[in-house]
Amino acid sequence: MSATPPADGEAKGKVGFVSLGCPKNLVDSEVMMGLLQRQGWEITPQAEDADVLVVNTCSFIEPAQRESVDTILELAELKKTGKAKRLVVAGCMVERFRGDIRAEMPEVDALIGTDQLEQIAAACAGSVAAAGAGLLPVLPQDFFDPTPSPPFLYDDLTPRLRATARHSAYVKIAEGCDHPCSFCVIPQYRGKFRSRRFESVVAEVARLAQEGAREVVLIGQDTTCYGDDLGLKNGLAALLARLGEVAAASEGLRWVRTLYFYPNRVTQPLLDTIAAHAGLCKYVDMPLQHAAAPVLKRMKRGGSGEIFLKLIERMRRTIPGVALRTSFIVGFPGETDADFEELCQFVEAAQFDWMGVFAYSDEAINQAVNLEGKVPGQVIEARRRRLMALQRKISRAARRRQIGQRLPILIEGPSEETELLWQGRLESQAPEIDGKVLINDVAEGARPPATGWFATVEITEAHDYDLVGRLV
Repeated sequence: MSATPPADGEAKGKVGFVSLGCPKNLVDSEVMMGLLQRQGWEITPQAEDADVLVVNTCSFIEPAQRESVDTILELAELKKTGKAKRLVVAGCMVERFRGDIRAEMPEVDALIGTDQLEQIAAACAGSVAAAGAGLLPVLPQDFFDPTPSPPFLYDDLTPRLRATARHSAYVKIAEGCDHPCSFCVIPQYRGKFRSRRFESVVAEVARLAQEGAREVVLIGQDTTCYGDDLGLKNGLAALLARLGEVAAASEGLRWVRTLYFYPNRVTQPLLDTIAAHAGLCKYVDMPLQHAAAPVLKRMKRGGSGEIFLKLIERMRRTIPGVALRTSFIVGFPGETDADFEELCQFVEAAQFDWMGVFAYSDEAINQAVNLEGKVPGQVIEARRRRLMALQRKISRAARRRQIGQRLPILIEGPSEETELLWQGRLESQAPEIDGKVLINDVAEGARPPATGWFATVEITEAHDYDLVGRLV
């Protein structure tokens, strides 16, 4: 969705964006770019040409913080040597380290919190209004905490300049989180859970379909809570049912994918809805975080491996062929050898299609930092490697079982690895996080590959995570 510049056409300068972290952050960047474009700024992909540089940061885990800091410093150097005159830092890192950034990074001209996206134009311009809102550290005496901003949540009328390819788009259906997970800092950054209006989401997805989107990915910190604050019963199931109808009526939209299910919020009506609509991807991303009940209790999540296995069995029974993705944290305070062994046994039993493993690290703002029983770093890393090795074996076997199958594929364009191949994704592969399919042959009579189109691919080779096939 592109925004329209002001009628007077007055250009205010060029802005270069760097967006780090998750798709939720990417949507925030797209909203900020849309707001800027509407007010006469030009968005440029070339940082060297920008008058203003903006980095939307992530601060979820320590590696993300390091990447954010490195990017800020890199852009600060570019500001010294290039055309750029201003550097704006936005996102989660601002929420956590606003005072530190002001004190230790004088190169930064403005700070934008997660609820201050609508101030992005003022921050880029360096206006007096922005300084008064606490966005700009103009003078040392101006280093103060800003007046709390009302919770921000974009809607279908908010200008947004998409940074993804035309055929795939993210739609944020909710913001914030109410879960008390002791390892997570998202509620402190993003506030309490709040859903977008039902019809606003439907209108945005319908418009994206008209604009050529073949796939729409619904995101939120916990999409299974969608509609609770609006008084909706089975809100996500109702929303997906409507979006399944939108996809069925569309000429191009084929996949509506949903990310981040909370295990104890996965209901039978939700599973039945996903199974009933062809346009809803048979794909569930459900971060479980662990399988040992004592660890889950300290995480303030609850559940157990036995409970999760029953849920997974119900998912596979209700949605034949469903692809399951999850993620785990190893080395959480108090995790014993026995707890980790239980986790490994659970992963072996569950046979996930896709899995991510994170090494626990202390975050000063979360609750887990004060828990006893810290696991040594070298033990955490050894556990992470072992769990990933186990999943690699499971994934390799699952990929090999796909050899010889003919499956629908969304073609994404030339391969990122070599121009000699094309690449695409199956319904079981979410963008950016799962494997891909490399196309190395086109059967006689088959249509040549084209970006953003669906085709049929016959799988001919399998690797640990990726597949190779030919168009038929």
